[in-house]
Amino acid sequence: MKWLLALIAVFAFTALTALAADPTGSWKANIDTPNGAIEATFTFKVEAGKLSGTVNSSMGGEAPISEGKLDGDNISFAVVRKMNDQEFRLNYKGSVGEKEMKLTLTIPSMGDQSFEILAKKVS
Repeated sequence: MKWLLALIAVFAFTALTALAADPTGSWKANIDTPNGAIEATFTFKVEAGKLSGTVNSSMGGEAPISEGKLDGDNISFAVVRKMNDQEFRLNYKGSVGEKEMKLTLTIPSMGDQSFEILAKKVS
């Protein structure tokens, strides 16, 4: 009986893992800000359950993501940028679909100002 319960648990875990979103690859987005549109490319990797990658934008160049988390189709990560010798943090949180990713970008140093982002998978 125990082996049957173990087998059911393995199947349930496999089914849940198969349903989890996979952000691996490149995603392109346009971010509308008060200072104009910013083009961004997000590149993600998932290895051993850890989310890593980079963000490359027309405004700030390339930067690594940190604190990457993936829970089902929920994704979150942070990027630290530097402008005029000042570091500032960008927090991203949202959901991953097969071909689209919906994110909210929050900038704590600007009074938690936020922007909605729709990224489309390109590879």
